[in-house]
Amino acid sequence: METEVLKEQHYVEELVEIIRSGLPKEELIDRLSDYHDNDIADALTKLTPDERRELYPLIGVERVAEIFAYLDDAEPYLKELPIESAAKIVSEMDSDDAVDVLEEMDATTKHKIVGMLDKEASEDVRLLFSYDEDEIGSRMTTNFIMIHNNLTIRQAMRELIEQAGENDNISTIYVIDDEDKFYGAIDLKDLIIAREYTDLEDLISHSYPYVKDHEKVADCIEQIKDYAEDSIPVLQEDGTIAGIITSQDIVEAVDDEMGEDYAKLAGLTAEEDLNEKLTESVKKRLPWLVILLFLGMVVSSVVGAFESVVAVIPIVMCFQSLILDMAGNVGTQSLAVTIRVLMDEELTAKQKLMLVVKEMKIGFVNGLFLGVMAWLFLGIYICVIKGYPIHHALLVSGCVGIALVTAMVISSMVGTLIPMFFKKINVDPAVASGPLITTVNDLVAIVVYYGLAMLFLVDLLHVTG
Repeated sequence: METEVLKEQHYVEELVEIIRSGLPKEELIDRLSDYHDNDIADALTKLTPDERRELYPLIGVERVAEIFAYLDDAEPYLKELPIESAAKIVSEMDSDDAVDVLEEMDATTKHKIVGMLDKEASEDVRLLFSYDEDEIGSRMTTNFIMIHNNLTIRQAMRELIEQAGENDNISTIYVIDDEDKFYGAIDLKDLIIAREYTDLEDLISHSYPYVKDHEKVADCIEQIKDYAEDSIPVLQEDGTIAGIITSQDIVEAVDDEMGEDYAKLAGLTAEEDLNEKLTESVKKRLPWLVILLFLGMVVSSVVGAFESVVAVIPIVMCFQSLILDMAGNVGTQSLAVTIRVLMDEELTAKQKLMLVVKEMKIGFVNGLFLGVMAWLFLGIYICVIKGYPIHHALLVSGCVGIALVTAMVISSMVGTLIPMFFKKINVDPAVASGPLITTVNDLVAIVVYYGLAMLFLVDLLHVTG
């Protein structure tokens, strides 16, 4: 990994040096052609605005558009240019990349640029903007090859060559019928090696996977990943192809979904970024924190109910955090597994029950192993470090061990059932479960630990501190 980073930095330094060397235009273009657009995009960030403005006309609008697609935020760089030049660059971008850039702009600038795009680019951009952010249509690109099913092999090859000048996603060729509806797909390799007398129909895969444009991104991801295709068509309700989802789009969608799920598990409604306003960040976090404050008060009141146990055996207080932490860890693990499994909408009641039982079994086995360790090591600690008699120390550590097993089993069950409950009532389990499970598991661990201490150590065995 370090070698890759150093190599990338080396390329960027080389590019900056080449750009600043004052080479003639033809030689500069030739030298830059040896480097990937992503490396050139990184090099742009090292140049001054004046150097960039001098570079853009030299390498041409098409190459600039390809380079800008690799920038994390192209908006500041477009602002360095006259709005007419910015519009030309956006026009040359793939529709999905153009939309990503435009979304970062203020409404006035975005409206102006969209109004200046060429007809085809404008239609593509407006199409993508017509979808909600969580719909798969908003992620697609209109950069793909499409042919009719009534062509010969020679005609299909000619059509491929003509369209490849404008569209570079050529590994899969999409086929439509006489009504312009999706008919199937052809692998580029199959078309290339096909004999002229071969019937095009023999090359078409009619069962090729597809998604609908208004489907939710989160619902499509698993389906798309399972097929492992370079691209998948996005169909409109009438069966026509609106665009395609490429493997790169899929990776970005998965990355975004993971980021959103991570944010949800923390009780946030969306991811935050460095540029977000303080008030927006507060709005995302405060509601759950208020709810958790009151739930925390409940936990504190339960702890207070066991004051008599602490008064008789003060040392039990030392191991409270251990029980709470382990119960919380187990609950979070079960939550993560359950949310992942719940993405399957066709999960049966029996499968859900099997998941609950499995998580409880895992909690029990792990708890038993850790409980025995806690019994032995804490027993030695209480006896040697704290100076308690050995039988007294083993009773206290035994209580901790039993509480650990019980709390981990119950926490595994809670971590599985709570997201299932929220899914049942149509509440996003990722948003609602994370913060709630943390507090509920604290409550469970407290009741189990101090309850066992009161029942066995105080009431039955009459152990005192």
